[in-house]
Amino acid sequence: MSAIPTTAPTTGSREPLQVVLSAGARPARPSALAASRAFGWRALLKLKHVPEQLTDVIGIPVIFTLGFTYLFGGALAGSTQAYLQFLLPGTLVMTVVLVTTFSGVTLNTDITAGVFDRFRSLPIWRPAPIVGPLLGDIGRYLLASTLVLALGLALGYRPDGGLVGALAAVALVLGFAFGLSWVWTALGLVLRTPTAVNNLSLLVLFPLTLASNIFVDPQTMPGWLRAFIDVNPITHVVTAARGLLAGTVTAGQVGWVVAASAALTAVFAPLTMQLYRNRR
Repeated sequence: MSAIPTTAPTTGSREPLQVVLSAGARPARPSALAASRAFGWRALLKLKHVPEQLTDVIGIPVIFTLGFTYLFGGALAGSTQAYLQFLLPGTLVMTVVLVTTFSGVTLNTDITAGVFDRFRSLPIWRPAPIVGPLLGDIGRYLLASTLVLALGLALGYRPDGGLVGALAAVALVLGFAFGLSWVWTALGLVLRTPTAVNNLSLLVLFPLTLASNIFVDPQTMPGWLRAFIDVNPITHVVTAARGLLAGTVTAGQVGWVVAASAALTAVFAPLTMQLYRNRR
């Protein structure tokens, strides 16, 4: 039986796989900004492919602005137009604040689906999977703010602060919403289901928004309730937004909201990252 001839490999040849692996230099590691931008874009693409996620962004501004204006305007202010001038800054804040719960819900959804385990194994800036979606959610807040103002203008609302005041009010509300989003993101890492995150965040937000100066002047309320409203952060955001839109804002009103937004971020951003690092 004849032996099968074999050809010994030459010393100068390489396997194709080795050639591919050794060819060229490795790509540079993405910067923190690039990684965060990629995850922010991913959050926006999810809205493109699942537009039903914009139901709250579109529905809440319409329901609250139209509903409260025509249901309570005549009874509380004598006319819908007069009440709209008082109400719209409050619905602007309420709409954006309620939309912030989406941040924690989507984060918990990714965790439940196992997607976050893949992100943790990538050679990227560790906070990028959290910071990126939060930046992407600002687009949702901006859309909700635009809808509130556009609907208000269509109904007859006229801000005495003009375009500059309106833009400043939106920017102030967006800044507070970004800080508040870190709270729900931390909850998204602690709670076990997206439904639990949504239910708990709404359970916190509804008392804060209802017991505030969004719908009526607190001066008509009992003293114990006014004491709570005076320390309610939502009240301070509404006061500053109302002042900016009316052109009567003070530096102290804006400064309080800016300080509160910074404090929320300073406290809950590190806490969120600590929870993220310790998650198993």
